[in-house]
Amino acid sequence: MARLSERLSAKRVELAAKPGMYADGHGLYLRVGPAGAKSWVFRYRNNGRRHDFGLGPYHLVTLAEARKRATDQRRLLRIDGQDPLLTRRSGRDQAKLAAAKAMTFKACAEAYMVAHQAGWRNPKHRAQWTATLNKYVYPHFGDLPVQVIDVGLVMRAVEPIWTEKSETASRVRGRIEAVLDWATARGYREGENPARWRGHLQNLLPPPSKVRRVEHYAALPYSKIGTFMAELRRQVGVAARALEFAILTAARTGEVIGARWPEIDVAARLWTIPGERMKAGREHRVPLSGRAVEILAELKKQRQDGEDFVFPGPRGGALSNMALLMTLRRMGYANLTTHGFRSTFRDWAAERSEFPAEVAEMALAHVVGDKVEAAYRRGDLFEKRREIMESWGNFCART
Repeated sequence: MARLSERLSAKRVELAAKPGMYADGHGLYLRVGPAGAKSWVFRYRNNGRRHDFGLGPYHLVTLAEARKRATDQRRLLRIDGQDPLLTRRSGRDQAKLAAAKAMTFKACAEAYMVAHQAGWRNPKHRAQWTATLNKYVYPHFGDLPVQVIDVGLVMRAVEPIWTEKSETASRVRGRIEAVLDWATARGYREGENPARWRGHLQNLLPPPSKVRRVEHYAALPYSKIGTFMAELRRQVGVAARALEFAILTAARTGEVIGARWPEIDVAARLWTIPGERMKAGREHRVPLSGRAVEILAELKKQRQDGEDFVFPGPRGGALSNMALLMTLRRMGYANLTTHGFRSTFRDWAAERSEFPAEVAEMALAHVVGDKVEAAYRRGDLFEKRREIMESWGNFCART
């Protein structure tokens, strides 16, 4: 290491062209790198180990400034008993933490959606999240740091719609809570979640069950199903057959329009819906009645080469979920919904059949209660469900 007998001067610094460490005294050195780059270094020992503390490049820090900086670090070490390098690292860590905590609620929400969208079965889920947050949350605190979100801000978002749009408000609250929980887990905020219902918002808002206006899907009385089905059978087109198939199987619209031929076993009169297309996330076996099998045979004759969907759309791919509703409108039943026919089936099963309630519930792919589930844990009542669906098909054929 090159050493100079007296303190460095500007002229001597310029002459220090060879790589090495040039001492100025009291731990201050000028470091000259192999390529000629020059920088100031404060060298010290702490707990028996030598450390080099950078004070800045020569072209930005003058000799006088370097001496002052070295004196400050020497005072920190000798008087305050603090290691200069550890103190600098701690300061940088605190700055990084402060910057992280300044992350906005909107940025956290976007990151949350990216992290969770792979687990969302419905592709529309992200769109629904984005739409509700854009409309009800971001205008109030989307651009604020997530660490400052409190009960008052959450109330600004949900209170105006709590009674008028109770279901939407409840979902918005839940989504805010999920984002804030994610932010806490990632270290962007600390403390209790102000969007949590228990212990927070339950003290400020009425329970959702007290204000929610229950809106049932419009359903056709089961006494009129025979006449309706006769009229439906006279309708032509894939959408009409999809609606008829949905009624006969008591399935949801999305399950029907998403049906693919590999899921169908005509010989066994069985339709197996994979778990990823079911609301409960579990595979569901649907026994097919005689008329349901006839519909499939009819569609199979019309099937184009390479067509995978049982109910294809006019431009390829799956049939639109609006196609079934449009069929109802053309028939003059604009007041009904496809989903409402599940209620028609359930009312018929309860009032006009002798099948146990759990059989009808399993036919609807509902999760049955704990006691029933324990009693029938080994099976899904498939044979009994085959009987009820055949009986339902026969009832639908009556006029």
